[in-house]
Amino acid sequence: MTRLLAATCEVVGGVSDGSDLLEAIGQLQPDVVLIDLNMPKLSGIDACLRIRATTPSVKVIVLTADDDPEIKKRALQAGAVGFVVKMHASDDLLTAIQDALTT
Repeated sequence: MTRLLAATCEVVGGVSDGSDLLEAIGQLQPDVVLIDLNMPKLSGIDACLRIRATTPSVKVIVLTADDDPEIKKRALQAGAVGFVVKMHASDDLLTAIQDALTT
């Protein structure tokens, strides 16, 4: 993802699990966070709920391999502002980030 975004976005960090994500948000104060639904230590849905509760100014985009409408609904209910399926990331991710920044 970093390579995909580096040409058009300032990537301020990356983490390998949900617990590290919450810590990094506090330190880096990003505008937008991309999360996977299947992160180790903390699910993407749980991470999204915690981000909404602790740093509501941070926009969350869920990035997942699962194109299930019910999962998308759950992610958006948890506070995500965008939902991108990984196989379409090269086409949809930048648009989702731009949309998140304007909401």
